[in-house]
Amino acid sequence: MVPAGRVYLDYNASTPIDPVVAEVMTPLLGRDYGNPSSGHWASTPARLALECARAEVAALLGCRSDEVVFTSGGSEANNLAIKGVLLAAREAGGHIVTTAVEHPAVLMPCRFLERFGATVTCLPVDATGRVDPDAVRRAITPRTTLISIMHANNEVGTIQPIEEIGGIAREHGIPLHTDAAQSAGKLPTRVDALGVDLLSIAGHKLYAPKGVGALYVRAGIRLEPLIHGAGHERGRRAGTESALLAAGLGAACRLAQDLAPMPRIRRLRDRLWRGLQERFGDRVVLNGHPELRLANTLNVSFVGRIGSDILQQLDGVAASTGSACHAGRVELSPVLEAMGVPPAVGMGAIRFSLGRSTTADEIDSVLAGFDAIAASPEARAQRSA
Repeated sequence: MVPAGRVYLDYNASTPIDPVVAEVMTPLLGRDYGNPSSGHWASTPARLALECARAEVAALLGCRSDEVVFTSGGSEANNLAIKGVLLAAREAGGHIVTTAVEHPAVLMPCRFLERFGATVTCLPVDATGRVDPDAVRRAITPRTTLISIMHANNEVGTIQPIEEIGGIAREHGIPLHTDAAQSAGKLPTRVDALGVDLLSIAGHKLYAPKGVGALYVRAGIRLEPLIHGAGHERGRRAGTESALLAAGLGAACRLAQDLAPMPRIRRLRDRLWRGLQERFGDRVVLNGHPELRLANTLNVSFVGRIGSDILQQLDGVAASTGSACHAGRVELSPVLEAMGVPPAVGMGAIRFSLGRSTTADEIDSVLAGFDAIAASPEARAQRSA
């Protein structure tokens, strides 16, 4: 429940646990406490909850239940996909094709593997944040072991041409991994339609708890586990499974199959964008693709201003900035930098990300907060410059 007078517009950072999800988890907090791997009566409810959750994740992704590996979140799922494939295919050489706008949970594992002899091609993106599929094709070499490109960007919402890249990957017989942490529940994420071999999701981006995620691994893909032990998750991730967290993720994935709320959320996002344009004119610009963008995501820059300063003036509004201030110096996010956003524009970036419970009244209250900012001496000076 958001406190009165406050507006939460940071759903890309984290979502609240849906009441349906919490209800499904409740029995596992007390009554159904057994270890799902044990073979006695106390383990049965937990084991059934775990496998029901696995089936619900599989239903969202359009895959088999035995192709779903539960993880501690999206970061672990990305690490398992990238390191797991590279480590399992050492004899084939190690070359990864990725992009400059990936989440750190993709880029950092790639950099880690470079320390052990892997090579990484980090492709540029255009001004909207999209990668050119032909650039992916040209980057492939006989040593290419994996292509890892996100489905939708967490900062600007730009949707990548994964289906086309999937066709290219299949032509060359190279596994394709996509980070779908932001797209699951907002876009269709059927793995065969996308043409992917590995796909990561994160529970807390999906109205499930923090600390749980999943990796889809297409049957036949060789994967070296990151965590070795007693062979849980069909030998792909050791450690006693949390039926509690898995059940939450499963329930969230069941809810996420219903994309009916997205058109309403898109209308609210566009309402916010129009209101900002009315107040600031050409002093506010859109970051990301104007059309091929997540329905809930609006990343804008207030030209010549600093995003964190503006956000501080929006009392009670939770959102994210696209730059960071260190020792008085403003640094752009790597995503905006890769898109070629000029510093004078990028330093004024704010990401507003809407959710299922966002209302028109909340959007209007945020816009009302911008009235004073638009009328400030700084804004007047900008308009007269």
